[in-house]
Amino acid sequence: MTDPLPSKKKRDQPKQALAAQAGKAHKEGRQHAAGSSGVFKLLSAFVLLAAVVVAYRHDPTLFTDFLDSWIGFSEHWEGSQPATSTNNPVHLSADIPKRNAVVAAFRHSWLAYEKDAMGDDEYHPISHKGSNLTSAGGIGYTVVDSIDTMLLMGLEAEYARARSWIADKLSFERDGNFNTFETTIRVLGGLLSAYHLSSGDPVYLDKATELADRILPVFETPSGLPHPMINLAKGVGVANADFTGLVSTAEVATLQLEFRYLSHLTGNDDYWRRVENAMRIIKSARLPHGLASIFMSVDEGQYVTSAIRLGSRGDSYYEYLLKQYLQTNGSEPVYSDMYEDAMTAIHNHLVQKSTKSGMTYTAELIPEKDASGEVSWRLTPKQDHLVCFLAGSLMLGATKTGALAQSVSVPPRDKELTPSGRRDWKTGVELLRTCMSTHDTATGLSPEIVHFRIPSDGMDHNSMAPADWYIKGARQVFPFSMSFGYELEHFACFASPGEFPPYDARYMLRYVYVFTYVQYTDTNGPSPETVESLFLSYRLTGDQLYRDHGWNIFQSIEKHCRLSSGGYATIVNVDEVPVRHEDKMETFWMSETLKYLYLLFDDSNTLPLDKYVFNTEAHPLPIFQPSVRTGFS
Repeated sequence: MTDPLPSKKKRDQPKQALAAQAGKAHKEGRQHAAGSSGVFKLLSAFVLLAAVVVAYRHDPTLFTDFLDSWIGFSEHWEGSQPATSTNNPVHLSADIPKRNAVVAAFRHSWLAYEKDAMGDDEYHPISHKGSNLTSAGGIGYTVVDSIDTMLLMGLEAEYARARSWIADKLSFERDGNFNTFETTIRVLGGLLSAYHLSSGDPVYLDKATELADRILPVFETPSGLPHPMINLAKGVGVANADFTGLVSTAEVATLQLEFRYLSHLTGNDDYWRRVENAMRIIKSARLPHGLASIFMSVDEGQYVTSAIRLGSRGDSYYEYLLKQYLQTNGSEPVYSDMYEDAMTAIHNHLVQKSTKSGMTYTAELIPEKDASGEVSWRLTPKQDHLVCFLAGSLMLGATKTGALAQSVSVPPRDKELTPSGRRDWKTGVELLRTCMSTHDTATGLSPEIVHFRIPSDGMDHNSMAPADWYIKGARQVFPFSMSFGYELEHFACFASPGEFPPYDARYMLRYVYVFTYVQYTDTNGPSPETVESLFLSYRLTGDQLYRDHGWNIFQSIEKHCRLSSGGYATIVNVDEVPVRHEDKMETFWMSETLKYLYLLFDDSNTLPLDKYVFNTEAHPLPIFQPSVRTGFS
């Protein structure tokens, strides 16, 4: 019996025979023509090369512009579509539905606070209560910190009630100790921003001037560096009981934008001189490597042996070097010099690559003394999420201190930047990529602290070890044998069921206080990090991918931090679902996170980067031409 249809092999045999005959004929033809065509191709290649050389000598930009457009200098991630204009400013239109969603989140937060805790410094959304920072009462941290966000969002009714509280009920006559840095960046900065955005409402300037006058006594120290605390009622600077004789480098170097702008508004040079003197002292104390230790002696004005890091107690020192230069329209080169010196030191000593994927991150230098008292420095692959502010800051700095012209393209082209500008842009883009990678958790939110893999960590023998980074103590599982002592101490996955995980795993609505090495709650305030960097990166590139990442973060917050009863809460473990909440809604949630998300999705004509600089609490202050000359160089 024969098959009704031949097999595929039999059906293909005639075709294969014809194909073989055709291939043989084609091969013979190619061999016959090879000699003449080969010579022709070689001559053509020489002619083309000569033309390229002549064109390059005539106008090198023809070649560099082609490379810029082909490979993209800004090294955006795969699939991104940056703006293609070389003319500034580039207009970026608003994404209205997403912007409106951010406004709705702000109202959900504010209305809960206003109902339960109006006027209190902090809000606890689970218990529906407020609290103050001192037993003598509060100074309206949440109200003042949030009011410029209301102005930007056009929330007229909410703004009117908040302004009324500031005008009628805000009092600084509090016999309690307030953190100098936090009070300056949140309350003084908030009042000054509200003054500007309200077109000069005098109630804000009056309150700002009163507060600044009450803070000024902190500068009455042997060195001129400010005390970390201030008793507002007594007008007396107060030392930190935990660190006698020491001040945080970030805290003393992150008062300048606010006091200098107030000096510009009032004509009182004393505000300017006090904070400028702190910068003079810091510059004089420069360490040989150009980095800043996180503590200084308030009496001697010198660095003391302490950790070197870009996270807590170090972060905003670097941030304000650039922003002081920008605030006075580039009229003070001393700050650009200090900024460029610091960025070079960061690249020389702290910028690292992960072992598996080559992810860019910044390490920390930890001092260690041996038995003879000699100090050595241990490079530690640990990065606070606060460090993510540096990504956008580097990209912004590259277009300002690292630009060869007054303005650059969007995104910048290679030829428009100095070698250090190109270096900083590249690192900024890569660091932001790393920061977004740390959102690869069960909640889609990043932890406060991550540790990166290094060859000597002893984890390679375990198949479940992370490739690049991990969170210490985030998971309630035991993925490998208890005999591995190193992993028990250092690996990500250990927390007993029911216990709160270490601080590293928390998500505090994207702006944080972090633990220091001696395990106390650090009072160094929040620095702009991932959301601010996404905002800056989008404004500098027009790349939709940055908006997409910002929207993903917002959706994760909505899913895991929003409380149906009102407000948003910290979650204690980003790698655990369902989440557990902590009963706290930080003031910077409405001041920073939601403001930067709003600006990310808003029209680029709102607060353009060539006219505004943001303080470290996201309060926008206008760029101005100073009448005071810098007192040091």
